[in-house]
Amino acid sequence: MHEMVPGKRFDRYHELGQHAFGEKLGLWVVVPQQLVVDVGSDIVYMVTGGKSLKKIHELLCHDCKPIKLTFFIFIFASVHFVISHLPNFNSMSVISLAAAVMSLSYSTIAWAASLVKGVHENVDYSPRGTTPGARTMNFFTALGDVAFAFAGHNVVLEIQATMPSTAERRSKGPMWKGVKLAYFVVAICYFPVAWIGYYTFGNSVEDNILLSLEKPVWLVVLANAFVVVHVFAMPVFDMLETFLVKQMNFKPTTILRFITRNVYV
Repeated sequence: MHEMVPGKRFDRYHELGQHAFGEKLGLWVVVPQQLVVDVGSDIVYMVTGGKSLKKIHELLCHDCKPIKLTFFIFIFASVHFVISHLPNFNSMSVISLAAAVMSLSYSTIAWAASLVKGVHENVDYSPRGTTPGARTMNFFTALGDVAFAFAGHNVVLEIQATMPSTAERRSKGPMWKGVKLAYFVVAICYFPVAWIGYYTFGNSVEDNILLSLEKPVWLVVLANAFVVVHVFAMPVFDMLETFLVKQMNFKPTTILRFITRNVYV
């Protein structure tokens, strides 16, 4: 649908929503859902990154004084104070490639290390929840996990907007190939982790399986370090800066970008 109207490209999800539902309703249909996915992903990755750094600290320094998770989240955020100032999706290609390679790497380490470790002693495969309410919540949590695994779908139009397109060679062709490749990579990252992780640890597995692993130390440390580079906030920056410039009449300056992005991070 990116180029469903001749001579026009829908470069943002909300533009397509406005074409389908009208100027005002289209914004209310699309923007809240997109923000929930984007902001939710950002929060989850901040916490996950902090936990991974905490795990590295615990593995490498057994005698060190314990440090609160909050401080590790701040350390993780310090990396993203820098990354967040990349201007747009076009400038993120190297970072995105690095993130993809790291995702594939830490996922492979996670399931391979779990497989080598073997089944955990006294493993339990029964559901975690014992009451109907707990099982219902776990059911919805599982749906959320599946949705989060494919969180990239909410920026498909924004990504396609960075691709050249002509009447002879529409962006739909290479974009569709890219999408199939992307979801194939997601599948080979997450399905082995889910199956082998559950086989190894049962219902005691951590929400981040890298926290359940202890050995080999150097490999687990490396995998946790790979979690650090991820970028999900660019659509949020785009929305915030567009709102501030068009609705609040701020000038589109470097200072505005600097303040807005740092505050968000």
